[in-house]
Amino acid sequence: MAAPSSSLLKKHENQELDWLEWLRGWSRLLSEGLFQKIKAKHLPRKYPLPQLSGLSCVVTGATSGIGLEIARQLAESGAHVVMAVRNPKAAHQIIEKWNDRQPNSRHLDVDVMEINLLSLESVVKFAESWNSSMKPLHVLINNAGIFSIGEPQKFSRDGYETHLQVNHLAPALLSVLLLPSLQRGAPSRVVNVNSLMNVVGFVDPNDMNFSSGKRKFTSLRAYSGSKLAQVMFTSILARNIPQGIDALCVEPGSVRTNVARDLSKVVQIAYQCMPSFLFDAQQGSRSALFAAIDPDIPKFCGKLKAEKLAVCAYFSYSCRPIKPAKAAYNEKTSDFVWEKTLDMVGLPSDAVEKLLEGKEIHCSYGSL
Repeated sequence: MAAPSSSLLKKHENQELDWLEWLRGWSRLLSEGLFQKIKAKHLPRKYPLPQLSGLSCVVTGATSGIGLEIARQLAESGAHVVMAVRNPKAAHQIIEKWNDRQPNSRHLDVDVMEINLLSLESVVKFAESWNSSMKPLHVLINNAGIFSIGEPQKFSRDGYETHLQVNHLAPALLSVLLLPSLQRGAPSRVVNVNSLMNVVGFVDPNDMNFSSGKRKFTSLRAYSGSKLAQVMFTSILARNIPQGIDALCVEPGSVRTNVARDLSKVVQIAYQCMPSFLFDAQQGSRSALFAAIDPDIPKFCGKLKAEKLAVCAYFSYSCRPIKPAKAAYNEKTSDFVWEKTLDMVGLPSDAVEKLLEGKEIHCSYGSL
């Protein structure tokens, strides 16, 4: 596979987020965290879903937190939901509890398929299994993610930094490989659950894996960088896929989790004072559900595509469009991230075109 031009990539070496952008980013994060309930007051606590019979949805990370809420609410509205999870046993136990609470002994239309985002081979096997069924896919929600607060640098069995793989590489691979099924299900959508932490992220296409030693690793840098990379990749994906399939990002807001240990003392103190400002999982699921089913999403995404904007559709916890990091608007860097990502997940540069044409492709992590 052709790699990004080394002469162009050198422009990104030894660079980091400048202090002004860093300050603006953290100011924005603090403001959004403090006022998110006010900005989202127009939304009901539980996002109102219509009857979704006939809609087929895959939700990753569906056994806890936001992913569990997304899967449950879609299923209770009549959609066929596939819980794409690392622990199938836990998923089946959850489904039993859901069904026990249904009126008239109704059983939800929920299936479980195993996927481990720390194994790209597992991602390929999942996609191969789904595609071989020839079932249409209407909504793919890449929800699963990790933020290993304060932990030392770790690598997956594939040799990639774990935040990068789980938050960006694996969802990117899954999205591309499921394009044939998404094409069968058109109009269809790829919804990436992102994070506003992308505004303090930095992506060096030469060193996405934090392996050169030029940048000091912290879990905060790895997480925010992986989320920025996801926005950049999604923007190019949205540009390359045909009308009828949309790709977009959402951010759920600040949801009650223990994520402050890796932050500065000042931010930690502020975070401890914020419980009344934080969303619960149900509230945090609203933006993803909105992006998955709102009928105006294709029109909005189509408008952005027609205007040739550099960034994909990005919706906030208030279910309104917002701008991601300034760096996400750098089309050259986004192109580099796209090329580098395809290379890292073992796909050819023309994988999207070939898959949409119904042709077979070779992936380094499995056959398709």
